[in-house]
Amino acid sequence: MRLASFNVQSLRLRWRDGQPRLDGARDSDVPMDQGVAAQALDAQDRRLTAQVLARTAADVIALQEVFDRTTLDHFHDHYLLKTGISPYPERHCLPGNDGRGLDVAVISRLPLHAVVSHATATAESLGLDVPDSVARNLPLFRRDCLRVEVGRITLFICHFKAPYPDAVDTWSVRRAEALAVRRLIEMRFADPAQGLWLILGDLNEPRERSNDSTPSIAPVLPPFSIDLLDRLPIAERWSWHEPFGPDTGCPDVMLASPALAQIWPDACPQIIRSGFSLDAGQAAGPRLPGVGKHRPHASDHAALVLDLPGAEG
Repeated sequence: MRLASFNVQSLRLRWRDGQPRLDGARDSDVPMDQGVAAQALDAQDRRLTAQVLARTAADVIALQEVFDRTTLDHFHDHYLLKTGISPYPERHCLPGNDGRGLDVAVISRLPLHAVVSHATATAESLGLDVPDSVARNLPLFRRDCLRVEVGRITLFICHFKAPYPDAVDTWSVRRAEALAVRRLIEMRFADPAQGLWLILGDLNEPRERSNDSTPSIAPVLPPFSIDLLDRLPIAERWSWHEPFGPDTGCPDVMLASPALAQIWPDACPQIIRSGFSLDAGQAAGPRLPGVGKHRPHASDHAALVLDLPGAEG
């Protein structure tokens, strides 16, 4: 089984002049990415997004920042299939809690035994002690945590709260989300260390922490899990770059159960950066044809790929 995870940066289907069009890989807080000139690059962005996904050659792909199932189907049918790859008959994007509607999704060529949303989970419903600033009776996940059962593996697909606008407040939100994911794993497996599970997605842990020295996502980090990106050289452990800036980070994760890491000791993530803008200067190697200095690009994130031979059953 080959797995992939990719934050596709603001994938949303809109109707303009009576025609369906996907938003490009651009965010509302970057002035250069707004206006008519920016819109003209949208389709080129999404062709590059599709090419990156095609290059993963993955059986199952976890996606972040997808607006809805209609968007996912349109992208699959009109962009992804045009790369010449085989279709992904299983496609799921369930409603989450993001105010912009950018949620987590999964596409698969393998049969999925379960796709379960936890968008309504609260601290009360999960019996969690969370930071005081987090409401106990409101949804914990800022998007969702999808539990996906495929082959021998259980995936937990997440996209945690970004560290903006207030680093202290958002630390508490991510801590609550991490506690919730851990509790969901503990509820799914009598002995989490022996279960075969993998946390995929964008956990948005910043490089600089202003709350204290403890990562907000510590509840799901080692020793509870094994960070498979630690199997890469230190210099290669980055999957995101700041637009127009030198900063890079690795908010994207592949956190495996101890049992999964032991069964597949050679499973080492690959990071596909060929869809990055040219201004991501640290990304050595060739880019996809058509990539620009800032745009067009596939996303401001790279795709992560992992091989687990025999995991399909």
